[in-house]
Amino acid sequence: QVQLLESGGGLVQAGDSLRLSCAASGRTFSNYAAGWFRQAPGKERVFVAAIGLNAGITYYADSVKDRFAISRDNAKNTVYLQMNVLKPEDTAVYSCAAHPRPLGTWATMPQGYDYWGQGTQVTVSS
Repeated sequence: QVQLLESGGGLVQAGDSLRLSCAASGRTFSNYAAGWFRQAPGKERVFVAAIGLNAGITYYADSVKDRFAISRDNAKNTVYLQMNVLKPEDTAVYSCAAHPRPLGTWATMPQGYDYWGQGTQVTVSS
């Protein structure tokens, strides 16, 4: 089992940047693909980005692919989400997730993951 803890959220203005971190503990994190999802108030949880075991493969939602970047540092057991040119519609609770298998299309779906963090709030004001 792996435990995930997100950090880095906050209140920013439109156009600003934030970097979210997801620290993993409990197992060898390099054996886990990881993803970021977000959930806005009253809406379903949606896929944002995912990264493979060794960071060689990444997936992005169309809404963020030119603004966000997912990365990982397996030596630090941490996955990052760099978010640039933030928009009010990016406001949501951002959660990281992990699953011990190579990245595939399953990674764009919440049900593809076994392990989740508690989430961190990102609020973008206009």
